[in-house]
Amino acid sequence: MPILEIHDLHTYYGNIHALKGISLTVEPAEIVTLIGGNGAGKSTTLKTITGLLRPRQGNVVFEGEDLGQYKAHEVVFKGVAMVPEGRGIFARLTTAENLDMGAYHRKDKAGIAEDLGRVYALFPRLKERQRQVAGTLSGGEQQMLATGRALMAHPRLLLMDEPSMGLAPILVEGIFETIEQINKEGTTILLVEQNAQMALQIAHRGYVIQTGQIVMADSAMNLRTNDMVKHAYLGIG
Repeated sequence: MPILEIHDLHTYYGNIHALKGISLTVEPAEIVTLIGGNGAGKSTTLKTITGLLRPRQGNVVFEGEDLGQYKAHEVVFKGVAMVPEGRGIFARLTTAENLDMGAYHRKDKAGIAEDLGRVYALFPRLKERQRQVAGTLSGGEQQMLATGRALMAHPRLLLMDEPSMGLAPILVEGIFETIEQINKEGTTILLVEQNAQMALQIAHRGYVIQTGQIVMADSAMNLRTNDMVKHAYLGIG
């Protein structure tokens, strides 16, 4: 059974029809990427999954359960966490306090300690900066922190919205290597990313979204060699 199923999703901003009947699935242990241009509906899709936006039609099913009945914070309790576009860290809190916020709903102290160790193993820089105010971290460190905070919720599905945005090219490759590592450790990932080249290199499957509609779905390997994808998103041809 897919870990995530989206059926005929229609989401609006006021009278603007942002998602026009999209459907997609994510299987357990996959990295699935959603690629498309600015305004195509990528971030809107993630916000609808998490309950930050409510669809007018269609549904989001996670592990066989319709998420439409839950509020956004309850979706986190169910096992879905998001690394938001722009990172969304708590700038006035320390690195350690930001990570604590990721586990605010959890009561399993041993599990929290284990996940904190996992985050520090993935991002040793965060351990070095644990007492530093988050707003003074570099852009790359803030992206590490946003990812670490989401992992502290111990999600079974991790949604990532433009994790490479605003980062120096030298840091981008490291971010994608980390995404692969998180997946290898057992977390399923739905990745929204404008850097289609990097996203398709690490993903198992991908979807292409244009003006709120899914126009293509295939293995990542096949999408990398598709003429339309190469021309529109990979800058080839």
